Amino acid sequence: MDERVSLAAPAHPSLRLQAFLTEFPEPLAAIRPPAGWGALLAGAGAGAPLGRDELVRAAVRDMLRHGGYKPTGRGKPASEYLVRAAEDGTLRPINAAVDACNIVSLHSGLPISVVDLDRCQPPLAIRIAAAGERYVFNPAGQEIAVAGLPCLCDAAGPCGNAVKDAQRTKTHEGTVRTLSVIWGTAGHEARLAAATGGYRELLGEAGAVTAPVAIG
Repeated sequence: MDERVSLAAPAHPSLRLQAFLTEFPEPLAAIRPPAGWGALLAGAGAGAPLGRDELVRAAVRDMLRHGGYKPTGRGKPASEYLVRAAEDGTLRPINAAVDACNIVSLHSGLPISVVDLDRCQPPLAIRIAAAGERYVFNPAGQEIAVAGLPCLCDAAGPCGNAVKDAQRTKTHEGTVRTLSVIWGTAGHEARLAAATGGYRELLGEAGAVTAPVAIG
């Protein structure tokens, strides 16, 4: 665990962030998600870190609009996609890193980015993406235009945000270290703290060790 990792972040009136590193005892392909995670992915409330709140959904959208981004349609926050997938019965297990992320995001209403730390190129920072910036977000090569979005960035450019994470830094079967960023909002700091704590507890159930990341 490299506890020296820190994140620079922009001044923003409504963005509130938490981030932490996770180290898994084995590559993700070898880790079986704990019993009970399947029900949480399906949207069952029992044992969930938090319950969804319409005020949080609206606050997240308002936060993303600050830089000029329009969080609607296919560009809506990832947490909203998870709600629809859970309702449709299409939210499936992927791996322990992504499943824990999806469970907490689904139930808290806060978008979360999780990236393979070893696929990132330091230094890391969070900034508002500039006009014209975009990246591939899935294996099919589809791109998202990220101008105006607060983004996790490495030396190669933006690689994660509250809508879609970049394909180049996504977790895979061999992942052993991840960085998680929880995209919270002003007025909901207690929810952000609770979501972060619940997220780290879930990962602990899978045998992972977590450490907070300083955000400056």
